[in-house]
Amino acid sequence: MSTYRIIFMGTPEFSVPALKALHENQYDILTAVTQPDRPKGRGRRLVPPPVKEVATTLGCPVLQPLRIKEPWFIEKIIALDPDLFVVVAYGRILPGAFLSIPRLGAINIHPSLLPKYRGPAPVQWSIINGEQETGVTTMWMDEGMDTGNILLSSRVPIRPDDTSGSLHRRLADVGAQLLIETLTRLKSGDLVGKPQDKSGATYAPLLKKEGGRIDWTKDAKSVDAFIRGMTPWPGAFTFIFGKRLKILKAEDLRKSTRKKPGSVLEGFPGDFNVATGRGTLALKEVQLESAKRLRIEDFLRGCPVPPGTLLG
Repeated sequence: MSTYRIIFMGTPEFSVPALKALHENQYDILTAVTQPDRPKGRGRRLVPPPVKEVATTLGCPVLQPLRIKEPWFIEKIIALDPDLFVVVAYGRILPGAFLSIPRLGAINIHPSLLPKYRGPAPVQWSIINGEQETGVTTMWMDEGMDTGNILLSSRVPIRPDDTSGSLHRRLADVGAQLLIETLTRLKSGDLVGKPQDKSGATYAPLLKKEGGRIDWTKDAKSVDAFIRGMTPWPGAFTFIFGKRLKILKAEDLRKSTRKKPGSVLEGFPGDFNVATGRGTLALKEVQLESAKRLRIEDFLRGCPVPPGTLLG
C-alpha cells in the first residue's frame, strides 16, 4: 500500500487547508463528505460549503448526506473501503459504528491544545478567556466529544489583536501541516496515541447569536477580548437609542474612569469611548443594525452620540 485511502470529512473554510494538503501530498482521497448546500442571503440562494467548492476544483468526488445514518450513504462509504477518515470541522456527531468503518480508524484535527477547550467553539473561547496561546491537536476519534487519544499537537501564540477569524485562519494552516506530519509518522510506525489527561479537560460550549451581548460591568481588557473572540461570528453587540450596535473593533485605553459602566465619555471629535467596570474602551469600528460597517469617525458623523449616553 503506497498511500492511505482516505475519506475526508469537513465543511467550513477551516477544513480547506487540510483538504488541499492531502491533495498536494498525493494522498488517495476517495471522496469528500460535507454538509448539504444551504440557502443564504436575501434571495435565499443555495450556496455550497467551502469544502465542496474546493473538492470540485481538485477533481475530488463529493457526498452531501442530510444525515450520517442514511442507508445509501453508509453503503457507499463501506463500498469505498477506506483506510482512514480525516475529519476537520465536519459539523455533525459521528456515531461509533460509523467511526469503525475505516480499517485504521478516524483522525480529527481540533483547534486547541487538548484536553483544554473540548467542544464546538475552542478558538472563540480561548480569546474570550484571555489565553496567551492555543494550538492544534490531531487525535484518534472516539464516540466522546474530543476525548480520543492524542497523536500530535502544535502550539500557536494568540496575538493581542487576534479575532476568532484571524486565529482560525492561522490554526487551519498549522492543522494542515500537522495532519501531514501525523500521517507520515503513522506510516513509518513511530507514532502512538496517548490518552488525554481528564483532570485538565475544559469545555468550549457552542456560541449563539444572543450570547454576543456585551457586559459593560466587566473590565476593559475582558470586554476587548470578548469582542475579538466574538468576531466575526456571532458578533459582539450592545444597544444604543433602542437599536442593536455591533462592535467590530475596540481598544483598551488603559485609562481609569468613575463613570457608570456603559456610559459614553467625553472625548475629542471622532472619539467613542465607553466606561467599563474597570477602565475605558475606545470603539473603533461599529455596525448599526440594517447599516454597513463603519469606522467610528464616519459613524459619529451620521449618528452623533452625546456624552452620558448609556449603552446596554
